Amino acid sequence: MRLLAVALLVTHLGLSSAATTYAVDNGHSHLGFTANQSGGDFAGQFDKFTAQIAFAESDLAGSHFDVEVDTGSVSTGDDERDTALRSPDLFDVEHYPKAHFVSTRFTRKAAGQYEAAGKLTIRDVTRDIVVPFSFANGNESGKAVATLKGGVTLNRLDYGVGQGDWKDTTLVANEVRVKFDLRLTPRGAAPADKTAQSKAAAH
Repeated sequence: MRLLAVALLVTHLGLSSAATTYAVDNGHSHLGFTANQSGGDFAGQFDKFTAQIAFAESDLAGSHFDVEVDTGSVSTGDDERDTALRSPDLFDVEHYPKAHFVSTRFTRKAAGQYEAAGKLTIRDVTRDIVVPFSFANGNESGKAVATLKGGVTLNRLDYGVGQGDWKDTTLVANEVRVKFDLRLTPRGAAPADKTAQSKAAAH
């Protein structure tokens, strides 16, 4: 009986510290970027993406991010630029319709501040990256919510995003600053916007 009690206690403690699985409320979330073209910055976003999120500071080993982005959903507010971004020389969305990030390790840096090490794949090129982010739990009208914010600077040429004339970084800078702001709800709780996993609203 004593062994059974210990086993139940260990199981209970393990469950209480397990990472929470979240759904992304895409209607109140944003995945965007800033790049520089001809000396001036321009902003864009991806209107379609999915994210499988499991996270808890008490269980970083059990936490996990798996994000898939529809590269064809890129939008900068300029039709000519968007067409160029989808073209074979840049994202080549016909052959590489998805970009994919999957975490491999989490590190706590300070209260509410973390880093996610993982692998990012764009155009079938996979590289290790580290993404700083913040995570905060909250409550809205008695319902649990969470906010996940962060960003990382990438070199587009590392992933082959820039062939032919687009390799010239005097036209379009190599560095691209990616930022995300996600509203999360624990699985089982309906998000405020029932069109989750559809078009994300820009902030």
